[in-house]
Amino acid sequence: MLFGIIGLAIGIIIGIYAPIAIPIEFARYTAVAILGILDSVLGAVRSDLQKKYDVTIFISGLIFNMILAIFITYIGDRLGLDLYLAVLVVFTIRIFTNLGTIRYSFLTKYIGKKRVEQEIKDHDSSN
Repeated sequence: MLFGIIGLAIGIIIGIYAPIAIPIEFARYTAVAILGILDSVLGAVRSDLQKKYDVTIFISGLIFNMILAIFITYIGDRLGLDLYLAVLVVFTIRIFTNLGTIRYSFLTKYIGKKRVEQEIKDHDSSN
């Protein structure tokens, strides 16, 4: 997990300081590819916290997510439809789901599973 975080930080720094301009016609493709990568990285972090991480699954998921997202966006462009919006919605939902699982894993690790479950129960009963 540490290598993934370091790689992500290095990639962000390079992306900020690299003088690369992406043409507007590729903006959709870039957006869905970045969300696909972010989804895969957060899925890898979640898997690592759950002790289920496998590098082969991570790499194949990363490549498959990007290719599928770009393909759906391309088909949408050819049909004159904004199918990239569906890709963005799906990846966003998956990202939030992964973040929720990561948050829960950190909370249970640092403050204890019983306390987290009690907090959730107390919060649900007050609403």
